[in-house]
Amino acid sequence: MTLEHCLILGAVLFCIGLLGALTRRNAVVVLFSIEIMLNAANLNFIAFWRFSENPDQLHGPLFTLFTIAVAAAEVAVGLALVIAVYRHFKTVDLEQLDTLKEE
Repeated sequence: MTLEHCLILGAVLFCIGLLGALTRRNAVVVLFSIEIMLNAANLNFIAFWRFSENPDQLHGPLFTLFTIAVAAAEVAVGLALVIAVYRHFKTVDLEQLDTLKEE
């Protein structure tokens, strides 16, 4: 497996996540799509680290750990917001949540 294979896989995963984030109406699916995009970035970080000239430096895994921490925080906050919105509006359809006014 070469660097090009890893980068192509990362690009495909990122495109799938972007397509899901832009086309889906369900807020939970949009959050999952953002997670797929973050995992594609993690794959690229690790691939560049693995195929670098000096793999003794841990820049790739360090960036990956930071993005995993950010992704965990994003999931916690995002899911809490989705639950709060569902309790208030009784839906997670993003097309129906286009206003901040109470109906």
